[in-house]
Amino acid sequence: MADLRVCIDQIDSELVALLAERERYTDRAPDLKAREGIAARAPSRVDAVLANVRDKALASGLDPELAQAMWRIMIETVIAREERVIGKAGVDG
Repeated sequence: MADLRVCIDQIDSELVALLAERERYTDRAPDLKAREGIAARAPSRVDAVLANVRDKALASGLDPELAQAMWRIMIETVIAREERVIGKAGVDG
């Protein structure tokens, strides 16, 4: 069990590093969205991201419902942060 936990902990470290990198990219979005008139909540983009995650999860053997649930949390957190910066106005982009 100890060896298994070491492997899981290593993967967790790698996931956190990748999620931190993802967050740095999403932190750039409010300025770009404001300049382009895109709303923080862009439903077509949310749908596309969730569909992409579902497809990648299925192809990788990951439970697609789990993957989508995790991404929904990330997406909603990012949108809330963006709305605090740029408000709710804009087009679906």
